[in-house]
Amino acid sequence: MSKRRVPSRILLGAGLVGIVLLQAGCGMGGQRTRQAAVNTPTNDEILAEINQREGAKGRSDSSIFDIFKPRGDQGQIGSVNKYLWNASLEVLNFLPIETVDPFTGVITTGYGTPPGGSQPYRATILVNDPALDARSLNVTLATRGGPASASTVRAIEDAILTRARQLRARDARL
Repeated sequence: MSKRRVPSRILLGAGLVGIVLLQAGCGMGGQRTRQAAVNTPTNDEILAEINQREGAKGRSDSSIFDIFKPRGDQGQIGSVNKYLWNASLEVLNFLPIETVDPFTGVITTGYGTPPGGSQPYRATILVNDPALDARSLNVTLATRGGPASASTVRAIEDAILTRARQLRARDARL
């Protein structure tokens, strides 16, 4: 008796799955299916778009030997610009580093006094873009009494950006 119920349950389950799939295929309505067919690009259009994108990248005639060709700007660590990253560490080397995460682009430091200064600062740096650009760099400075002045933050950002450009120029000469 139990042997008969097992196959009937399997058949019932398979039948229900078949009905659900049939409903899903037919339940969309004819107009949506026709609209999708009208807006679907042809194979020739897809190939033309792919060739256009590959041509823009300069890879239309790629081969296995492309791995030995020089690549474009490799100034990235994941999604972080390596020049901004290294410049941040160099410019703020007087601050003790608490946490560093090159994948998210966050550098957090402890309090430290700059050479020739008397005010201790604490910094948090965020490099959030692979571009060597001022928008890719966010610096937050704090003193023990609260946030540092905007002019001090701007001076640190300028120093980091200048050092990053120097590092990039040095790498370009090599």
